[in-house]
Amino acid sequence: MEFMKVIKPGLLTTIQDLGRPEHRVFGVSASGAMDSFSFRIANILAGNEENAAALEATLVGPHLVFQQDGVMAITGGNLSPSLNNKPISMWKAISIKKGDELTFGRCLDGCRSYIAFSGGIDVPEVMGSRSTYIRGNYGGLEGRALKSGDSLMVGKSIFHYKDLNGRRLRPIDTPNFETIRPVRIILGPHHQEFTEDSLNKFLNEEYTLSNESDRMGYRLSGPQLEHINGPDIISDFISMGTVQVPGNGYPIIHMADCGTSGGYTKIGVVITADLSFLGQRKPGDKIVFQPINIEEAHHELRIQETLLSELSLNNEMIAKLT
Repeated sequence: MEFMKVIKPGLLTTIQDLGRPEHRVFGVSASGAMDSFSFRIANILAGNEENAAALEATLVGPHLVFQQDGVMAITGGNLSPSLNNKPISMWKAISIKKGDELTFGRCLDGCRSYIAFSGGIDVPEVMGSRSTYIRGNYGGLEGRALKSGDSLMVGKSIFHYKDLNGRRLRPIDTPNFETIRPVRIILGPHHQEFTEDSLNKFLNEEYTLSNESDRMGYRLSGPQLEHINGPDIISDFISMGTVQVPGNGYPIIHMADCGTSGGYTKIGVVITADLSFLGQRKPGDKIVFQPINIEEAHHELRIQETLLSELSLNNEMIAKLT
């Protein structure tokens, strides 16, 4: 039986989980949520495992009508969600009833909202993941974004709805996507292939996300970088957060739907703890890079993962009480 009907799909709403990282060795894009931190918290609040399939809505959210009772949680960028035309809180588990309608309004901060439902969206796995990869036409719902008239089902939750309703993330732990802050990177492996002046520009001047940015990569406009020996290298591994600089001198940040290898110089890689903040940037947003070392990057990731582990533990404790 269907759980919800799509009245309007929004600008780009896809089904995502944490992707297919284990298949990258075979040349398969990892895909998955652009902001995995917000995605994982949405699932935890909804009483799911962190990898349960949920909706990723970009800039303009969908209009959904629910056919059954349930619980949802909305995190990530604030696209002004409303339930039955009344604004609702984000970063909180909210009960939904049969006949309720979820709509969205103006984008207030960030650009991607995650809508998780207790039980997780039930679509077939493709290579161990339910993530949509539009370029490959697989995963999610027929390998595409949602469209009007679609119906979606959810799996069975291990929680009773009353045990989930009202659960929320503490304000102190809620990400702030409005704050303008540097995106931290680890330099290398080819930063020595750029002139000293270019490296200084990259680390000290401002870039802007171009309109050509998408889930595959962010193209940046700003200071043009100069190679010492040309842009080409023997193709090697790339991952989400890799910053490549092709022959035109303008950096490209590879994102969730990126390929697995590339043949242009890599000036650095965005640290894992900042990928979620980066995933909430949209065309026109400004980016400034800040280099840090690996030890600092590990420290920032431990802080993030500790919070998620504590939240997941609370999920397990509630499950034992139901």
